[in-house]
Amino acid sequence: MDNRKFLNRIVVLDTETTGLNPQEGHRIIEIGCVELINRRLTGKRFHVYINPERIIDIGAIAVHGITNQFLDDKPHFSEITDDFLAFIEGAELVIHNAPFDVGFINYEFSLLKNKIKAVSDLCAIFDTLAYARKKHPGQRNSLDALCKRYGIDNSHRDLHGALLDSEILADVFLLMTGGQSSLLEETHSEVEQSSSRSDIKQLHPDRQTIKIIQCNSDELVAHHERLETILKTGGACIWNQ
Repeated sequence: MDNRKFLNRIVVLDTETTGLNPQEGHRIIEIGCVELINRRLTGKRFHVYINPERIIDIGAIAVHGITNQFLDDKPHFSEITDDFLAFIEGAELVIHNAPFDVGFINYEFSLLKNKIKAVSDLCAIFDTLAYARKKHPGQRNSLDALCKRYGIDNSHRDLHGALLDSEILADVFLLMTGGQSSLLEETHSEVEQSSSRSDIKQLHPDRQTIKIIQCNSDELVAHHERLETILKTGGACIWNQ
């Protein structure tokens, strides 16, 4: 289990854009978010397409498949801002390559008549790409690569999409940072409560010590080979710690 402390409410976020750089006037065209509370998906989502008021780069269309024609009747960013803020404010944002998405969101905020604080002033931010690079140094850490490493099925991801990618990233985040911790925490809590009860009686107080059978050399070799296999797939072995 990752020992980093996360907020109880997490919002996994992704965006699609007209291009790569907001400094060149590129804009957000899609936002997708899913909510986690106590590291469990709640089913609550925020998803919107946005009219960027500019032409989308051909290279960007090849990535996400979203066209200007599709966005003609969609709202402008200023029209969805209040709902977007209501969904993310106070949460911890989980984003893959956070500087990219945060940079675009901050740029959109700067264009509003009523200026809004930077994202980092509204939310904590956790970058899964930066975290993956530390956890898996020297390996590919794209979202597709992480799905493969953690056994997540993303075969339905032909094109990038903000909502779909946020849902996939939520699965990656939970596995990469230790899974859904609440079940373990509840189990430990129950054990602690039961161990403190005064009416527990020890059974067979005169029972002899359990005999320990040591493994032979062949079994030990097989055990170490199994641990190496787990490590190569990106798993964690407590026996090696």
